[in-house]
Amino acid sequence: MPELPEVEALAAYLRDRAAGHRVERIDLAAISALKTFDPPLSAANGRTITGADRHGKFLDIELDGVSCISSPTWARAGWLHYRDALAPAPLRPGKGPIALRVRLDDGSGFDLTEAGTQKKLAAYLVTDPKAVPGVSRLGPDALGVSRDEFAAALKTRRGQVKGVIKEQEVLAGIGNAYSDEILHAAKLSPFAITDRIPEEAMDRLYTATREVLTRAVERSVGQRAAELKGEKRAGLNVHARNGLPCPVCGETIREVSYADSSFQYCPGCQTGGKPLADRRLSRLIR
Repeated sequence: MPELPEVEALAAYLRDRAAGHRVERIDLAAISALKTFDPPLSAANGRTITGADRHGKFLDIELDGVSCISSPTWARAGWLHYRDALAPAPLRPGKGPIALRVRLDDGSGFDLTEAGTQKKLAAYLVTDPKAVPGVSRLGPDALGVSRDEFAAALKTRRGQVKGVIKEQEVLAGIGNAYSDEILHAAKLSPFAITDRIPEEAMDRLYTATREVLTRAVERSVGQRAAELKGEKRAGLNVHARNGLPCPVCGETIREVSYADSSFQYCPGCQTGGKPLADRRLSRLIR
């Protein structure tokens, strides 16, 4: 799933490639993906793409007075694919991976795709981005927040820092992969409780958040949309590296698995050499 750096890079790519072009039409193949009806999807036809932005992990394509916004869940099994030439035939509703296609006046355009059986893509055409429920609930942006605002936001939810830092209502933009990377860089246990984190450790966590995300943005911006997933994987130190040596201390990276997710951490860097119990109710926090 894309997080703040990848969505920032997608927005930059669309600003560079698509801004200034007129939308010929938007084809909808997955009817359930469109979550709004006013304005209708046809209201995008003939409008010029004036820019692209992000709200946390939401991608916002600006269309001369309206916004086409897609939710971050679409990329669990899909992506945004930009094509220099699209087939002229309109999309037909069906079971293919393409959920939505934006056709531009130069024959190019882009698809939002979603493979697999779990269809979670959500697209919105709105006059105000805050009309999208997920956008209106977002907390402060992870790269735009001060140190004091950062600490205050985390302490609004008492819980394990790994889970809290991913809550978009608390801090916008961070997901599973970069939360692993941030906690590793901060040398902090994923099970540390937010309201028990000492000030010195909170300083490390804030600094790590800014440094990890800033480096990832710098790596990602300028890449083509098709290259972003590979670029993200190449920059990770612990996430999805279970069983491999930590690049900092050499300790074997370990994993905690849940029913539908997992995370990775380094015992040497983060938990004083102690492995975390691989179950939800583990009480190990240091």
